[in-house]
Amino acid sequence: MSARKINPLSKIAGWLVVFYLAGPIIIVIGTSVSDTPFLAFPPQGFTLKWYHKVFELNNFVESFITSMEVAFGGTMIALIAGLAAAYALSRYKVRLPAWYGSIFFLPFFIPEIVFGFSMLKTLIVQFDLPILPSLMLGHAILCLPYIVRVIGASLAGFDFSIQEAAVSLGMHPVKAFWSIVLPNIRSGVIAGAVLAFITSLNDMAVALFLTGPGVSTLPIEVFTYVQQFFDPTVSAVSVLLMAVTIGVMALIERSLGLSKTIK
Repeated sequence: MSARKINPLSKIAGWLVVFYLAGPIIIVIGTSVSDTPFLAFPPQGFTLKWYHKVFELNNFVESFITSMEVAFGGTMIALIAGLAAAYALSRYKVRLPAWYGSIFFLPFFIPEIVFGFSMLKTLIVQFDLPILPSLMLGHAILCLPYIVRVIGASLAGFDFSIQEAAVSLGMHPVKAFWSIVLPNIRSGVIAGAVLAFITSLNDMAVALFLTGPGVSTLPIEVFTYVQQFFDPTVSAVSVLLMAVTIGVMALIERSLGLSKTIK
C-alpha cells in the first residue's frame, strides 16, 4: 500500500507552527551566549560569562531559592485541597449542586492582575499574613484549578464500587482511599502537581502584588533587572529556568515513572 501523500500546505502549516513554538526558545538561547554587552541575535561570538554572572548576583540566587520554596509550598497546599475537592466532585457528584464544581475554576476566568490585587487586599492587608505564606497561599489558589481538573479527569474513569466493596469488607475508609483510589489516579496526581509547580515557578502577575521588602521571586527579579539593564544576563536566567523546569519533569519521570502509570 502506497504511503499517503501529505498536502504541501499542511507541511508549510506544520513547519510554521514548529517555528512559532521553537523560535522564541532558540532566540533566548542564542542571545544568552552572545559575546556582546547587549541582547543580540544571531549571537556575535560565543561566551558563557552571562551564566557565570547569574550566580554572582545574590538577588538572582536568593530569589530562585524563594521561588522554589513558594512553588513547592503552594503546590503541596493546592495538591491537598485539590485532591479532596476532585474526589468529592467525582464521588458525590449526584448529591452536590451542579454549579458547585465551577467554583474551583474561577481563577481561570479572573485576570491575574485582578486576582493578585485581591490576594494582596485579603491576605496581607486584611489578615496581615507574612509575605512568604501569602505567596504560597496565593499560588496555591492560582494552581488549584489545574489540580482539580487533571485529578478529576483521572477519577472520571474510576469505579467507586471497588472502594465501597473494600469498606464493606471491613477496611477503614481512609485506608481504602490510600490503598485503592490513590494508586489508580497516580498519573493524574503527578501530572497535576507538575503543572501546578511549573505554573507557580513561572508566575509573575500574582507575585508582583504579594512580594515585599527582602522577599522576591525569580520572575520579579528578572523583571526588575530588565528595567535597568539590557545585557544577556536575563536570557541566561531564562535558559536556566527552562532547564530547571525540564529537570523537574525528568526527575519525576525517572523516580515515579509517569509514562508507566499512564499506560
